[in-house]
Amino acid sequence: MIKEYLEKSIAVKNTTLTNKGFLENAEKAGRQICDSLVAGKRIYIAGNGGSAADSQHFATDLLGKFKSMRRALPAIALTTDSSMLTAWSNDIGFDFIFSRQLEGLGQEGDIFIGISTSGNSKNIIEALKISKSKKMISICLLGNGGGKIKETSDISVIVPSDITSHIQDIHIVIIHSFLELIEENLFHL
Repeated sequence: MIKEYLEKSIAVKNTTLTNKGFLENAEKAGRQICDSLVAGKRIYIAGNGGSAADSQHFATDLLGKFKSMRRALPAIALTTDSSMLTAWSNDIGFDFIFSRQLEGLGQEGDIFIGISTSGNSKNIIEALKISKSKKMISICLLGNGGGKIKETSDISVIVPSDITSHIQDIHIVIIHSFLELIEENLFHL
């Protein structure tokens, strides 16, 4: 069973490796993140379930370190404030938990990174509306053909798969490639 899963995961990685649109958008997204960090902008990241964990992983590696010690980079996972998440979900609705935070925290030129394996997460869609109104730059890591989100995001990096676990496998690879790009270009490691 493990060998079969690994073979399927490798097949998705090989398909992704030859997908020109995916590679171009991933490179564009990575460069945009670097440019924004150089300009002193902040990064806000959000997702649901496993994508929430990925958003926290990404923010942690930006604030802390990836491969080497360096200065902290301004990143916030919008999935971590349990009081805000539960209060706003209870009082207003789960669809607005990330958009409300961006409304209060986001500034023009900051980046919002939405992670959605389905491409249809309502709370990511609502966050994209706020990021656009605040003139933020939006980057989304998606699957399933990009769903509704692909048309709303400034840069959509779409994994060519409809299997959630394989999409998540590639999302973490993308996140690690962004971190490598950031550390190599911003800190000349």
